[in-house]
Amino acid sequence: MFDPTVFDNLKVAMENAVYDLDNLDSRINITQRIDRLEMSVMSREFGVQFSLREQLGVTAELQLKMDLNNLAAEILEMEDQTPGCSLLLYFDMKIRDIEAQCSRIEKILAEIWKPELRPVQTLSQIYGEKTSTYHNRIELQFSRQINEDQMEDIPELLEHMLMTLTELNKI
Repeated sequence: MFDPTVFDNLKVAMENAVYDLDNLDSRINITQRIDRLEMSVMSREFGVQFSLREQLGVTAELQLKMDLNNLAAEILEMEDQTPGCSLLLYFDMKIRDIEAQCSRIEKILAEIWKPELRPVQTLSQIYGEKTSTYHNRIELQFSRQINEDQMEDIPELLEHMLMTLTELNKI
């Protein structure tokens, strides 16, 4: 019989909560889903990307990852280690005024998330295109891993993501 890992349990809980926001609550549109087993390094990754149903300009992405060390610690039941997963959040949007909008984005994230680690904003533009628009990929990292003890925090995490999407769409 298959014994699910921390990753499997968190993935199912997150996936169910996100799909409920799409199918039952009609608050979001899911735009992409990733469920990957990386055989070369024995890691797992789950990701789901979505936008607000009424505001499509900004997308959010939730990524859950588990590496070989954590997977081995769980399967081998290593007493001195607590297996867990990495959680990353991304927000993607277009901006024009780098200084003003990036500063505003940082303030919004600080107000909503009160992050321990500073959010990373990566700007890109296609060389040769005559446009004044930049793609901004905003990464929100967490300083610790998560496990099943944080499973009841998933609804609150998603509400914070929806609140962030609402505020970023106002920029």
